[in-house]
Amino acid sequence: MTDRPTETDAPPARRRIWRRIGRLMLILGAVLAALIAVGVGLAWRAMGTGPAGERAARMQASPHSSDGIFVNAQPLFNDMAGGLTAMFDGSDVASPTDALPVHGDTTARLATPPGRLRITWLGHSTTLIELAGKRVLTDPVFGDSPFPIPALGPQRWYASPLPLEALEGVDAVLISHDHYDHLDHPTIVAMREWDTTFVTALGVGAHLEYWGIDPKRIVELDWWQETTFGDLRVVATPARHASGRHLFDQNRTQWAGYALVGPEARVMFSGDTGLFDDMATIGERYGPFDAVMIEVGAYHATWPDWHIGPEQAIRGHRMLRGDLFIPIHWGLFDLALHGWTEPMERTWAAAEKAGVRFVAPRPGAVIDVDAPPTPERWWPDVPWQTAAEAPIVSTRDGDPADRYPVD
Repeated sequence: MTDRPTETDAPPARRRIWRRIGRLMLILGAVLAALIAVGVGLAWRAMGTGPAGERAARMQASPHSSDGIFVNAQPLFNDMAGGLTAMFDGSDVASPTDALPVHGDTTARLATPPGRLRITWLGHSTTLIELAGKRVLTDPVFGDSPFPIPALGPQRWYASPLPLEALEGVDAVLISHDHYDHLDHPTIVAMREWDTTFVTALGVGAHLEYWGIDPKRIVELDWWQETTFGDLRVVATPARHASGRHLFDQNRTQWAGYALVGPEARVMFSGDTGLFDDMATIGERYGPFDAVMIEVGAYHATWPDWHIGPEQAIRGHRMLRGDLFIPIHWGLFDLALHGWTEPMERTWAAAEKAGVRFVAPRPGAVIDVDAPPTPERWWPDVPWQTAAEAPIVSTRDGDPADRYPVD
């Protein structure tokens, strides 16, 4: 029996080829390792840090946590296989092709005194709320991308209608949860020297402190807890969602909405949420609300409990006992598979069907809630799916066989 030839038995030319291939593989491996190291290095700070010490102990004591993670009163349904399959069937118009008609007079309009209640929509879930003599900023995202490495993530469609420095005098910054499109690392870093108070759900303050925010300026609230700013009460309300900035910190911090209760006006800011029964409880305790802001974008039928969708947002508005509906969480990033105009087209249809007063603001719109602008379709007429074609119907308790009835 003849042994198979080894590399040392091969002709000199063949040995040289194998050596070159080996060296090339080593070089490629080294380059790949370097790229991974650089990527982790760039993302590391933006990923934040986990709660520890007294903060972690307080979280453990929360009635809404179990075994170190926070839980929803109504569990979430998530069809992972269906979601992966759907990724190959997204809309061809998920992002705008032309520049959006952003308001150019936002700064000038805000220089005038507000009335009883004024709300400015800056895109996605970033809003400026003025009531009870206070100015409150929600989920400020002024960075380029909701991703730990901005160059690799979805890019914002327009610059903020209001520069961040124009908001330095706000009384409070409310942060609903720690997902990247709500807790933006570069924005928080830019706020480090601000003389303001950061109000967050439990545990989220760990990220802020890690990024340089003075812990004395951080107030963390569990669901149903509140803090005050003069005559303004800020109540952290339940939401049906999740949290986490990387694979190993899922649901380690809490998520919330906020009810703002003043002597003359009341506002509800939902944060991210699916439909859930306690919306009615919030409405009973803190409503009726002069204005309700609920997310209407970034939804899909395979995760109907994570994001509420336009039709259920209108239903939630009524459960909360809202008057004027202001849609948020749309119109800035491509974060789902639907067309970019679809959230507002469906919101418009659902609001008209339910007889709900609503606005359809352009980015940078300054809304006097006592005299809101007439809704206008300022976006282009591009293809979108109706509620009948792509329904978003939340489950009651994570069981896809038991869903809320469709209005």
